[in-house]
Amino acid sequence: MSETSTIAVGGMTCSGCSGRVRDSLEALDGVLSAEVSHETGQAVVSHSGTGREAMLAAIVGAGYNAEGANPDFDWGDSGVWRQSANNTKWCLIGCSIGEFGTLAYYSYSGITADLTMYSNLWYFYAILPLINGLATSVMLETGLLMRGQMDFRNALSTAFGMSFISMLMMEVAMEVTDLLFTSGELGMNPLAIPFMLVVGFLTPWPYNYWRLKKYGVACH
Repeated sequence: MSETSTIAVGGMTCSGCSGRVRDSLEALDGVLSAEVSHETGQAVVSHSGTGREAMLAAIVGAGYNAEGANPDFDWGDSGVWRQSANNTKWCLIGCSIGEFGTLAYYSYSGITADLTMYSNLWYFYAILPLINGLATSVMLETGLLMRGQMDFRNALSTAFGMSFISMLMMEVAMEVTDLLFTSGELGMNPLAIPFMLVVGFLTPWPYNYWRLKKYGVACH
């Protein structure tokens, strides 16, 4: 005989989130169906022979909070590491577009060729790639959220709020790496690109894991 359980789920912000929770629940043996809504923050699960603890674990394993789940934090959750890596990947793509494009323009145009770190203009041009990288990352995140059926206003607000610290950490790490290769000259050194990508990914990844594991914030 089947029964129905209603579970409060935290951290869902779009239909993509609710879809991941639904898929995780329906992958359990004994779960017949799951109706999940990010708007109500609930999962209504029809099941037979599946315990509530297993369903809570499936929700947490997908990267979200479940009412009644064990709140203890640990760094050994491979599922959350994978999910946070995916989030970090999309953030890296968005940030790289603006930052790499700006630095490449500096090299192509020569606009920063005569600037030194003793010049006030150097600091202005150094900050600009960070701003552009943040802008393109927010634009990409907004597009991904809208693809998940979120309206533009909510998508933009969520993109601004969900990982700004992560994006800033990433941008600073990548630009510092590039400056090490160019000896402080503002521009793009092609040899630095793979190192910038690796450093840009690794720097915010633990933070993204912590945020996802502790607060269940995930949007991809």
